[in-house]
Amino acid sequence: MPTVVNHLIEMLPRRDRSRLLSICEPVELGVAEVLADTNSLQRFVYFPTGSVVSITTPSEKTPVLEVGMVGAEGMLGIQLALGFQSALHASVLGAGSAWRVAATPFRREVLRSTSLQQGLNGYLLASMLQLASFARCVQFHPVDRRLARWLLMTHDRIGAHTFCATQEMMAHRLGIRRVGITLAAVALQRRGVIDYARGQLTIIDRAALEKSACSCYADEVETYAKLLRGISNPRQT
Repeated sequence: MPTVVNHLIEMLPRRDRSRLLSICEPVELGVAEVLADTNSLQRFVYFPTGSVVSITTPSEKTPVLEVGMVGAEGMLGIQLALGFQSALHASVLGAGSAWRVAATPFRREVLRSTSLQQGLNGYLLASMLQLASFARCVQFHPVDRRLARWLLMTHDRIGAHTFCATQEMMAHRLGIRRVGITLAAVALQRRGVIDYARGQLTIIDRAALEKSACSCYADEVETYAKLLRGISNPRQT
């Protein structure tokens, strides 16, 4: 069994953590793999341990827009804890590992574990605030600052300075034209903040990238820290 690095699982008391892991299976997720779709019911819950999942709003008439990002700090399938199996569209942004558990045993465990309920409630609130932050960012902030924020969020979750990020993919996630991404990325590269070549992006100066991002990034980091720290419990031995 792989080492657990998912925050929601790690914060559980030992007994609850062991029980949850006993119904999970380790999986490897590949880039662009679709984990959930709006036209089908959510069959599994995913707790990323080394992967990154992007939640988007696909439409035949409007551009794709990313409305959420999930890494080792959270989970995909929070609605199942509320008794709903309808799904958002979610695909893998960064390949890697995850714990996967089927919907029915997950719901049973939620009803059984008060600690898990508390953790999921805190994460649900954090996710709602993230969605509100995404909406505000799209409406009021320029492309260059939004791109810097997205790169920081991706960097935080992937945990590597270099990762795959094509201009087309970034344009899709941010819901803007590719030319806008090109101009913003070139400006960051000329300042020595990032390096970009053949779909591989490297963050060179993290501090400068944080200064380039809109305030949404810092606000989101603080929100997650407060909420998830607030519902953490000491481990039971």
